[in-house]
Amino acid sequence: MDFTLFMNQIFSMFWYFLPLVVLIGVLKSPWFKGVFGEFQVNVLLKTSLPKDRYHLLKNIMLPTEDGTTQIDHILVSKYGVFILETKNMKGWIFGSPNQKQWTQKIFKHSNKFQNPIHQNYKHLKTLESCLNIPADSLFSVIVFIGSSTFKTEMPGNVTYASGCIRYIKSKNTERLSQNQVQEVISIIQAGRLQPSIKTNREHVAHVKQVIASKNSEQVCPRCSSKMVMRESKKGANVGLKFWGCSTFPKCKGVVKITP
Repeated sequence: MDFTLFMNQIFSMFWYFLPLVVLIGVLKSPWFKGVFGEFQVNVLLKTSLPKDRYHLLKNIMLPTEDGTTQIDHILVSKYGVFILETKNMKGWIFGSPNQKQWTQKIFKHSNKFQNPIHQNYKHLKTLESCLNIPADSLFSVIVFIGSSTFKTEMPGNVTYASGCIRYIKSKNTERLSQNQVQEVISIIQAGRLQPSIKTNREHVAHVKQVIASKNSEQVCPRCSSKMVMRESKKGANVGLKFWGCSTFPKCKGVVKITP
């Protein structure tokens, strides 16, 4: 059998499957899951809320003092400004508002991820600093898309897709005038960074730097809160330093410091 002909046949067969392999890889990537989740929320907002009362801005990248911050969706209305953070996840979700990290559990596998309430708080404070409106006119909303289930009690602004619309509609007190609504939209549009490969690369680099900094911090093994350096005041270990949970006495997590 001609070896060259055989290899050409193998290559031809592989060539047909290559696009499928690439497509499957893309569909399973965290990037695609994030983009698809944002797309779903985008469709949900457009079809569930009247356009004359809620003005949707999406994929907003704003400069900050230490880099950039990227906001999935901003809804501007006379009822306030809603800042939405989307999470496309599956499995069981464990977390509380004060924890620095939440947990995703799929069967026996557990994965830690940044508390989305804290993540969206930075978005909210960035907008608060550049918008000339009362602080109580800004609302943080966390939207989980996908087959996830909350296994701990969540605050009202952490919802599944349908709950997101109910939460937004529950804010029915007029807080902004029509002129303020238009001014908010103009300020955001004028201040946003134009999407480009360069701005996206810089934002990704900034996010990695922030994650690396957070990972270097000592985290409580019980509740995942920040730990602080303490010193034993009595007992056999008097004078010795240790890591103690910052939420003490609510949590009594301790990590010994080994020499």
